[in-house]
Amino acid sequence: SGYVTLCDVELGNLSEDERARLRSQKVGFVFQDFQLLPTLTAIENVAVPLEIQGDKNATNNARDLLDKVGLGDRHDHYPSQLSGGEQQRVALARAFSNKPEILFADEPTGNLDSKTGHEIMALFDEIHSKGNTVIMVTHEEDIANMCKRIVRLRDGVIMEDKKVTQVRASQYV
Repeated sequence: SGYVTLCDVELGNLSEDERARLRSQKVGFVFQDFQLLPTLTAIENVAVPLEIQGDKNATNNARDLLDKVGLGDRHDHYPSQLSGGEQQRVALARAFSNKPEILFADEPTGNLDSKTGHEIMALFDEIHSKGNTVIMVTHEEDIANMCKRIVRLRDGVIMEDKKVTQVRASQYV
């Protein structure tokens, strides 16, 4: 029982369409299995949510986001032509596209080499420094230790909840 609020809005009071609109405006998602559309190029995958929101510069903004995650030379490649790490970076660029207040990330560095993983964490630092929230699931201890707070779960039960003296990801980039 209880209620859930997101960005000071109680979700139980909203219709499904209103919840979807709130998610599209305020929330970004990075899925462990990327969820890229296989028939769209990298730039098209990132541009789709921007176009849905009516962004007249969707393609240019998608290009900038892909450049920011290090895929400036892969705009026109399809997911099947990209490595797992490159697909993850496309998914990250797409998640950043709506400038989310809250970003949920499921193993966002799991398919990346350590250097690229630290670069992605530096992007999360940048988002967080602008007042946004990043909630991430990871099994990587060094990645978790770059966060301000770590909540450890076992079988759905909180085992530990601690604040961390933060090691900035940008120190590793």
